[in-house]
Amino acid sequence: MPLTTIAWEDGAVKMLDQTRLPAEKVYLRVDDVTAMWEAIKRLSVRGAPAIGDAAAFGVYLGVKDSRAAGFKTFYAELERAAGYLATSRPTAVNLFWALDRMKRVAKENASLPIPQLKARLLEEAKAITDEDLATCRAIGRHGAELIHDGATVLTHCNAGGLATAGYGTALAGVYASHERGKRVAVFADETRPLLQGARITAFELKEAGVPVTLICDNVAAMVMRQGKIDLVIVGADRIAANGDTANKIGTYGVAILAKEHGIPFYVAAPLSTIDRAIPDGSHIPIEERDPREVTNWGGVQTAPEGVAVYSPAFDVTPSRYIAGIITEKGVARPPFVSSLAAMFGA
Repeated sequence: MPLTTIAWEDGAVKMLDQTRLPAEKVYLRVDDVTAMWEAIKRLSVRGAPAIGDAAAFGVYLGVKDSRAAGFKTFYAELERAAGYLATSRPTAVNLFWALDRMKRVAKENASLPIPQLKARLLEEAKAITDEDLATCRAIGRHGAELIHDGATVLTHCNAGGLATAGYGTALAGVYASHERGKRVAVFADETRPLLQGARITAFELKEAGVPVTLICDNVAAMVMRQGKIDLVIVGADRIAANGDTANKIGTYGVAILAKEHGIPFYVAAPLSTIDRAIPDGSHIPIEERDPREVTNWGGVQTAPEGVAVYSPAFDVTPSRYIAGIITEKGVARPPFVSSLAAMFGA
């Protein structure tokens, strides 16, 4: 990836402000927990793995200036920071996974002097980001096995390098195929209402030299019927134990269309996105966004003043529509209850 999504640099988090893409490449300097909460909430950083990376750094930012003399007081401050960050976006399970991991590391190192414990937490946040990148590379290797030479992939929203520490999940197989010399192309849904497909997916694929064609969301059925799509690969914000998958709003419709046209529909995500504590998708909390994201765009009002708006950020695709879930440990196939459980045991 030619762009950095998120990294620790000069005592703060360097983060690409994805709300400014594709017109501007602007990097934010995030140096306190409030700024990190705001960056996650307003989608300056987005994509489940990248949100987890940001949350881990956010925990450290929340305690880096702590004057606590003992662990009990310090850990109370850390819990407050983690609890605050947890309110930013409710659906992406990676956020909660990262917060829990940072709390666990703090407890495991409770005997350290506070300055050393702070350094250990920063080290862990960096490790989470490094592991994210390595995981995406592994997902890419497994995903590439599903993409034949000359294939065209349809994707929805953005689950590329800019949704992770780099390389991506849904696009990881595309990048790996491209690096291996395969001819691979992508059709990218624009992804209303915030146009992550148009602004971010098309942008990063073009930057990487991968052939990409942008389509309106409601063109997906036509290109499938015309035989232009070989497979669909999307990302995920949370996957239930049975394989039901929450992803950007509109994904469920794409899965139904793929089923109707006999096109395999895959989900690509790290194991940290799988929430084994919930049996199915009905237990996944769905974030609702500000109505103005639907009624206004680019400062222009596009709907009548005062009109009622329903704007869920995600929908849930039932596992029966999913041909496979691509993880860093391989491709899980139905029935997902057993195949996903086996990957955690591997």
